[in-house]
Amino acid sequence: MPSKRPVVLYGASGFSGRLVAEFLREYNVPFIAAGRNAIRIRDVMSHVPGIETADYEVVEVGGSVDELAKLFAGAKVVCNTVGPFIYHGPVVVEACLRAGCHYVDIGGEQAWHRQVAEEWGYKFAQKHLVVAPGTAFMSAPSDAAARICMESGAIDTLEILTMFNGFPTFGSTQTIFAVIQTDGYYLEQNRYHEWARATGYEVVVPGYIRTQLALSWGGFPHPVWYKNHPQVANVRSFGGLLIRQIMENVLATEKHFEEKIRPLPKKEQEKQLAEMASAVQAGTPPRENPREQRTIDVIVGRGSTDFVQCVLFGTCCYRQTGLIQAWAAHNLVNGAPRQVGYASPAAAFGARELLKTLEGYGLSKMKMLS
Repeated sequence: MPSKRPVVLYGASGFSGRLVAEFLREYNVPFIAAGRNAIRIRDVMSHVPGIETADYEVVEVGGSVDELAKLFAGAKVVCNTVGPFIYHGPVVVEACLRAGCHYVDIGGEQAWHRQVAEEWGYKFAQKHLVVAPGTAFMSAPSDAAARICMESGAIDTLEILTMFNGFPTFGSTQTIFAVIQTDGYYLEQNRYHEWARATGYEVVVPGYIRTQLALSWGGFPHPVWYKNHPQVANVRSFGGLLIRQIMENVLATEKHFEEKIRPLPKKEQEKQLAEMASAVQAGTPPRENPREQRTIDVIVGRGSTDFVQCVLFGTCCYRQTGLIQAWAAHNLVNGAPRQVGYASPAAAFGARELLKTLEGYGLSKMKMLS
């Protein structure tokens, strides 16, 4: 049955889904709050500030392609917040394609991006639709800043670091552990090269005296976004939390996985990783505090003789994600994307526009460093 509301928010009962709903309300975009449990969704929606002024409805839906495609029919865009996306994303993307909807999600798993680019990019482009995973804090703002840095000279090499201080949600924790089993790549001369497994990197972060510990975390989406780029040939992306103890624990988990779990069958690997993630984070974290949950993205661009560096100083990574999702949906409801098929949010909706939106809400600001 075609929907009178142009946006379907799938996974509305989660932490990120609630934040997307907040910003859809602020953009006055009508939406369907969808998921597997209507009672749970209604409870979560009732706690969204100002939700009584939003134009929305709650729909309970099964997880099959047929059920989702029926719900999506008539909508313009689906905002998917149900991860880990390497497990749960394919059904939703396929349903969007069948229903003729644009697709955006919050997934930054590189393995997921490679799958989307290879399996669905061309199919969405043929229907003049955009499929844009990674429409979220962990990758989209840094990519937007990188594209602006590329305008500064003959830049062909990018190093991108994304760090945040906060409490990973249950979904994020599940994703962090799910990514451990996947292959992560960086880009060198437009070819994928595999990151060393279970390896940490000391990084220098502007605004901090002490160095931070970063991980490749599956490679991030940027190497996939720039795989066939005419200007950029080399991309390395890494990041993590600005809490060293957590990062050391994640690194220890990666080493444990390589030694004890990787030899097991794939299903057993997934089971043990999910159990480990649930033991770490089983509840919903508190609402973000901008005085505490700070974010930082560092982008360094190099060419043979050119150099540029910029930094995004921000706050509240999950609020950034909610805003970026709603802003992307607003764009797709009211116009056409700049690029169809598989695309980064900056390529689909505009790099400067994305960063100005974050700055307008006081969530992130770019500074160019010499």
